[in-house]
Amino acid sequence: MALKELPLRKTTDWEEVHVHVTSSSAFILRKVFYSVPSRLIGQRLRVHLYDDRLECFQGSTPILTLRRGRPQPSGKHGHVVDYRHVIPSLRRKPMALLNLVYRDQLFPRRAFALTFEALLAGLGEPPACRAMVGILALAHERGCEGELALALQADLDQGVLPDLAALIERFRPKDVAWPTIVVTLPSLAVYDQIAISAGAAA
Repeated sequence: MALKELPLRKTTDWEEVHVHVTSSSAFILRKVFYSVPSRLIGQRLRVHLYDDRLECFQGSTPILTLRRGRPQPSGKHGHVVDYRHVIPSLRRKPMALLNLVYRDQLFPRRAFALTFEALLAGLGEPPACRAMVGILALAHERGCEGELALALQADLDQGVLPDLAALIERFRPKDVAWPTIVVTLPSLAVYDQIAISAGAAA
């Protein structure tokens, strides 16, 4: 028996769902907590749910793609968290970092998690939380996550607690010298010559 012709377009391999972004800058879908940028708080999103990802839309405009998460084998909620999404709320309440259920997923690299452990042991909870939120904010705002992770690990290897003020200074935008632009104006006599030439041509 001959097979039928293939369809002209790919069949739909996603499910559409709608979610509401909470004040925590997140939504929960199929027992998984997903963080999103804080500008989406209060918005209703249309989500195409694929096997490996979520494509999020505002109306018909695509705005975000997230890795699809899965609930834990125990039945507890899974978490797909980007620290960049939650920095604004953590800055308002840095102590919230201490008991976040998704804290392990929040740190983008192992050096950040180890740094928080060292800060807790060396400074105590409130200052450690403030310093760690500042470090995460620095990684986000200066786009220096990889370099910052190396700097943090170097401090830890030397048995030194990272100094947030020193890190901010180290990764601050470098001063750029503006080029000197010299503008040379032509002599006014040139314009007189143009006017005379134009008159002669007429």
